Amino acid sequence: MSTGATTTVEIDTTLFITVSGPPGCGATTLCERLSDAIGCPYVSGGDIFRELAEDRDMSLNQLTAKAEASGDIDRALDRRLQSIAEKWGTANKPFILESRLAGWIAGERADLRIWLDAPEDVRLERIEDRLETEAEMRVREVSEAGRYESYYEIDIDEREFYDLQLNTARWGKEGVFQIVRAALEEYDPGADTGAFPTPALDP
Repeated sequence: MSTGATTTVEIDTTLFITVSGPPGCGATTLCERLSDAIGCPYVSGGDIFRELAEDRDMSLNQLTAKAEASGDIDRALDRRLQSIAEKWGTANKPFILESRLAGWIAGERADLRIWLDAPEDVRLERIEDRLETEAEMRVREVSEAGRYESYYEIDIDEREFYDLQLNTARWGKEGVFQIVRAALEEYDPGADTGAFPTPALDP
């Protein structure tokens, strides 16, 4: 569980928000900023994956390799995230869940589902200082998409149920934050005539 850096911006909301997107999309940056502005916790799928590695006394690379060979790891991760979503979905308190499948996992419990993306060259530049190489990132994206389709019969590129989709290469970090901030502050439950239905996910 993470919180962001100090900022003077405040957002008054009780919404359960999911943030999803591929590596380098800017999800972590946005979640940290939103978490601090709203004054709420957020959980990252990456953090849970690291917890699973620690629980099994394995390195991240070892756990990734095991996930490639067996569905047990992915399903354990998704079940843990789903449990978190179930808890916060009924809490009537603000919360942020971030992972590639967060929108699917939270399902109808989520109040606002966000998808972030950027052109591949932009995302690659953003992850230059990470341990993951360009080739590894591409392989992981293809592998994850294949596993999601195999496990759950879902297409990760199916995005019609997301309430907000942003190309984060078109705005700076502050611009992305301000767009999402406006969406949260202008949200009126009384004017909400319905979200797109989210397909059920059963880890």
